[in-house]
Amino acid sequence: MAITQAQRNGSVPLPEKIAALVHEVRWLVVGGLGLYLALILWGFEPADPGWAHAAKAGEIANPGGRFGAWLADLLLYVFGLSAWWWVALLFFLVAWGYQRLSVLFGDRRPLVIALAGYVVLLVASSAIEAMRFWSIKAALPLEPGGMLGFEAGRLVTNALGFTGGTLLMMVLWLAGATLFLGISWLRFIERFGALLETAWFGSVSLWQQWQDRRYGRAVERQREAKVEDVRRKIEITPPLRIEPVELAIPKAPKLDARIEKERQAPLFLDGPGGVLPPLHLLDEPAHNPEDLPAAETLEFTSRLIERKLGDFGVEV
Repeated sequence: MAITQAQRNGSVPLPEKIAALVHEVRWLVVGGLGLYLALILWGFEPADPGWAHAAKAGEIANPGGRFGAWLADLLLYVFGLSAWWWVALLFFLVAWGYQRLSVLFGDRRPLVIALAGYVVLLVASSAIEAMRFWSIKAALPLEPGGMLGFEAGRLVTNALGFTGGTLLMMVLWLAGATLFLGISWLRFIERFGALLETAWFGSVSLWQQWQDRRYGRAVERQREAKVEDVRRKIEITPPLRIEPVELAIPKAPKLDARIEKERQAPLFLDGPGGVLPPLHLLDEPAHNPEDLPAAETLEFTSRLIERKLGDFGVEV
């Protein structure tokens, strides 16, 4: 029977469920430490007794108590405002422990690589803070960037100059953030550019829609004014009175002679060229007043003709 390493050492492995609970408690403790660290950094008060100076043991203003005031003073003295990266580290460890990064982002980095990136990020952040943000009016025990930022900034400034040292620290900051957070800056730039492009075209589309609505309202007002003018003219103008025309169709002079001739009986039935059909086969012309258009129809047609001519600038 094979003997496991745990049996050789005399230790019995914990059951799987208990081991999972122990891991969960561990990451809950780390998360609680992160919240406590954020609380004491936010509530730092220079008048409290701390690591860098002594004070009378009066009332402690820091919400983390005496130890919180001492620890906040130490972190801010060494790292400046970059001490907040320690809060980010603790929450990062919680996420790493629950394997959220690997599940969500496909992260396969070893923890050692991530911690090395964190160290580079912390040093570069403190140096940039000391070199470029020295004028920040913040309640700090030393100065922006702390002791670490001051020394790192002094070294790179002596070697590469102020601008060259700043450029180097910015490159190190980006590299450290890439290793620590697993950020792909190319993918970030692509997504940021896509976001800007979407925002730009969306703004242009909204502006064009607003212009179209404004132009539509202007055209609608012009049309309403024009219709109101036409309506006013119609109200002022007396209604049209179109007298019906009596249609009197005179008979042709030769018609009476033809009728009189057809009344006589023909002497010869067969004549050269045939015989014309008699006129009595034709219908008499009907003069029915109901077949004429009504007065309302004539008035509507006349108004329509006036409007059509008015579109071409012809006033009738």
